[in-house]
Amino acid sequence: MLFSEILGQDHIKNHLTKSTDSGRIPHAQLFAGPQGCGTLPMAIAYAQYILCGNTNGENTNGNAACNLKFKNFSHPDLHFVFPVAPNSEVKSHPVSANFMKSWREFITETPYGSLFDWYKKIDIANKQGQIGVDEAQEIMKSLSLKAYEGGYKVMIIWMADKMNTATANKLLKLLEEPPQKTVFLLITEDEDDILQTILSRCQILHFGGLSEQAIADALVSRENIDPAKAQKLAHQAQGNYNQALHLLHKKGDDYPFEEWFVQWVRAAFRAKGNAAAIHDLINWSEQIAGIGREAQKQFLDFCITMFRQALMLNYQATALVYIEPTVDKFKLENFAPFVNGNNINDIFKELSDAIYHIERNGNAKIILTDLSIKLTRLIHKK
Repeated sequence: MLFSEILGQDHIKNHLTKSTDSGRIPHAQLFAGPQGCGTLPMAIAYAQYILCGNTNGENTNGNAACNLKFKNFSHPDLHFVFPVAPNSEVKSHPVSANFMKSWREFITETPYGSLFDWYKKIDIANKQGQIGVDEAQEIMKSLSLKAYEGGYKVMIIWMADKMNTATANKLLKLLEEPPQKTVFLLITEDEDDILQTILSRCQILHFGGLSEQAIADALVSRENIDPAKAQKLAHQAQGNYNQALHLLHKKGDDYPFEEWFVQWVRAAFRAKGNAAAIHDLINWSEQIAGIGREAQKQFLDFCITMFRQALMLNYQATALVYIEPTVDKFKLENFAPFVNGNNINDIFKELSDAIYHIERNGNAKIILTDLSIKLTRLIHKK
């Protein structure tokens, strides 16, 4: 993968290439940044730069045969680890090696893809993937072998925050004292979910969201769309190139998040002094409880975004409002007065708590029903 193919993040590109050119390659690094900012493409390009002996800031100046192997991500000294779960083909003890064909397709087609996109790719969207303890054994086995081409070995651990505690503990010693010429590149969107003992062993590079201009330029050059439309999508994407592509190709239609949100807040409004409306909230909770935990977490994140957008509109910060609802007769400006400084912190807390409990396998119907009843009180709080 060429560094020139990666959107923005020029300061990080320069840091990585210059440190490699000068022979300073940390053995363990953590790339931390929001979804769609390019942490995975950057890690792959960096691995190629190291393994192929490239110089002068681009992946075209070193070993030509080595660079060619990176075209389909099949270099023998490049190893990948990522969250997985059992599916129709892998019934038990899943590890990354079982899904390598799908993984190569995924990073070829959607290098900026999200974790949820990956789960859909391998048909585990209703489950929560993880990097389990079986994976730790595979990592140790892979890195115990000599480098195929006699140089470095690179282990990319995507979404390292999905390592369970047992896996993280097994890798601690390896991260502290790795085999000679071994480089670990950990990637995360949530640095706080990684064990402190892991963080302390890594050099951390923080990625920011992409600029609107970088996203707009990429949409024009790669997707051949009108510059005005590209600029609008870039604004709505909020630094997330993957989100811009989803908006462009309408890939968010798998689940009608906006429609569910409107149903929810309308039922919460009606529920004040109206016991019958509670049945609507219970039915709504049952519906959302049936879509799978990862989709539930995605939806609740969407709800947080909608409440935040309403708050911005209520406080006249219109430049920060980028969502344009499409549900019939629902206008954000009419909803905004009900989201204010007196209730927004409580609303965010309840939504965040619901995500936390769903992630830890709580009963989704009970969690969502409790959240809905609390919203009926909070939404009317003056």
